[in-house]
Amino acid sequence: MVIIMKIGNLTFNHIAFLAPMAGIADRAFRELCVQYGAAYTVTEMVSSKGLTLGDRKSGALLTIGDAERPCAAQIFGDEPEVMAAAAVKCLAYQPAAIDINMGCPAPKVAMNGGGASLMKRPALAEEIVRAVCDAVPLPVTVKMRKGWDSDSINAVELAVRCERAGAAAIAVHGRTRQEMYAGKADTAIIRAVKEAVSIPVIGNGDITDEQSAAIMLEQTGCDALMIGRGALGNPWIFAKINAYLDECRVLPDPTVTQKMATMLRHTEKMIAYKGEYTAMREARHHAAYYTKGLRGGAALRREIATFEHFEQLQELSYRIVKENE
Repeated sequence: MVIIMKIGNLTFNHIAFLAPMAGIADRAFRELCVQYGAAYTVTEMVSSKGLTLGDRKSGALLTIGDAERPCAAQIFGDEPEVMAAAAVKCLAYQPAAIDINMGCPAPKVAMNGGGASLMKRPALAEEIVRAVCDAVPLPVTVKMRKGWDSDSINAVELAVRCERAGAAAIAVHGRTRQEMYAGKADTAIIRAVKEAVSIPVIGNGDITDEQSAAIMLEQTGCDALMIGRGALGNPWIFAKINAYLDECRVLPDPTVTQKMATMLRHTEKMIAYKGEYTAMREARHHAAYYTKGLRGGAALRREIATFEHFEQLQELSYRIVKENE
């Protein structure tokens, strides 16, 4: 049975979404994940100030291709008027929705008023959501965390405020900003948010395979799943989750040949969009994940860290296939 859920006027036939990840979930990766079954994607976060001031890099991050739709544009900041103006700027890129980042734990964001730091100022967060909702005709969503730290677990309060301000859906990562990505994601807080609001709630944290996806749904009652780190070097996770949830079917793991072919295709997409110099340096991170679990993995990753040209990655992939299949 196909699971269907809605966010505003958007309808989804699958519920496995790709999480926004700065420096990771770029256009190439988003397109790849959609090809493997991701039902929804979100751009890398963009500074609302940078976007309104005409920063070229901010604009480049918002480029959305037809092969990755529906895709939301994610913005961060702590000034309602600037966030609203940035949301309007995003419309030029034809996103499916506007996502407000209230979950990024990175110091350069959170220590400057944006991202997870908004969880410390729920009244301001509500004001930002209302301003953005009033400014654009698209669904407005919010990505948040459990809270700022263990002494301020306020995801439920913030979710209620966001719904009241007009948010169409909320994604909750079951960790505090203090926890970053350590420890285990708290599914109880996601369930508490789900029970407190009437809009869709998207569960995020520790979804790495079909079983963990099913557990997230069972323990939280959430409407959709957001996969972040679990998709690194593993874009077929979306197809596997879809098959498991829709048909109770377990797809086989990809072969080494399939992994290497996907890694090369992913890197080629990056090169097409960014040029070889930038793409190959960023591809090192992805390649380390694609080769995780292979014999001699640590040595392979040290080798990959030196690559500057696509041909080097090609030669390595051929060698890996020969040695492992």
